[in-house]
Amino acid sequence: MKSVVLFGAKDLRLESRNVPELLPGMVLLRIKRVGICGSDLHYFEHGYCGSFIPSGPFILGHELTAEVVAVSNSTTSSLQDGARVTVNPARACGFCHYCKSGRGNLCRNTIMLGSGSTNPPTNGAMAEYVVVREDQCHLLPAEIDNGAGAMIEPLAVALHAVKQAENIGGKTVLVTGGGTIGLLTALTAKAFGAVPVTVSDIVPERRACAATFGADIAIDPAEKNISEKVKEITGDGFDVIFEASGSRYALRQAFDMVAAGGTIVQIGTLGNEDVPLPANMIMAKELKVVGSFRYGNVFDEAIKLVTSGRVNLSPFITGLMPFQDFNKAMLLASDKVHALKVQLEV
Repeated sequence: MKSVVLFGAKDLRLESRNVPELLPGMVLLRIKRVGICGSDLHYFEHGYCGSFIPSGPFILGHELTAEVVAVSNSTTSSLQDGARVTVNPARACGFCHYCKSGRGNLCRNTIMLGSGSTNPPTNGAMAEYVVVREDQCHLLPAEIDNGAGAMIEPLAVALHAVKQAENIGGKTVLVTGGGTIGLLTALTAKAFGAVPVTVSDIVPERRACAATFGADIAIDPAEKNISEKVKEITGDGFDVIFEASGSRYALRQAFDMVAAGGTIVQIGTLGNEDVPLPANMIMAKELKVVGSFRYGNVFDEAIKLVTSGRVNLSPFITGLMPFQDFNKAMLLASDKVHALKVQLEV
């Protein structure tokens, strides 16, 4: 099969590799569409992603729509050949304390598609075929096309983050960072009844995009009188802030912008250095600071959000390129100003 293999920073190659073996409990999928994620860009630009340094070449990609080709005889799956699915790319073990308590996203034995977190690295979906466990597959209804299907995974990130904030109906919400995850979080918060929903970003084009995508307000966090702007919008600060930019400055600023008794949900990855936090402010304002890592069991709910029309994923796809143009697609996706989601058609 054709495969896009990462050998190092800025070193992606099209290679011919064996179709992966259909092991017990697994499903063989033919890839239809695969999206380029921020982690794929980190691997492409730097050769690693955070603390994950690949021990060898591997196939990138974990956002996908695919077609079922074969199902192992050992599974009890109801999946039929030819069915269209999207995939939860994080395969938790299913047996540890975290998995048994319904928090499989925290499983320490997780195998992630297209990741250097394992040794050897785990191959992903930038190929013609991939093998996943049966329970990783989620059926796509006819209303969801291949492009939107490959965006269910990032939508699941946003949905899990909104759930981490618990009930947000009627609450004032700020999302810091107007990239794909930030905008998806803003739309999901609106779908759950938050009002108004504000997006902040230092890039003017991102603020304009946020307004186009349905954010009630877009602000510049570097604005000189930003504190007055926040008071104008909220009175005493935002009830809930989702930090989706991965910026240390944005996280620190969130403590100044959140209301007493409010909640800050950290989605963005800040790197490996510790970030000083205002502990006295957390105490005096009785703040909740919550992490949000990947997704819980929310893929089917994310699919319902799309089929119901409450979240529209189509505008997020700002680039679609044929599989063989993977290098051009990576460069296009690297444009932090104009690109949201670039996908490859396999």
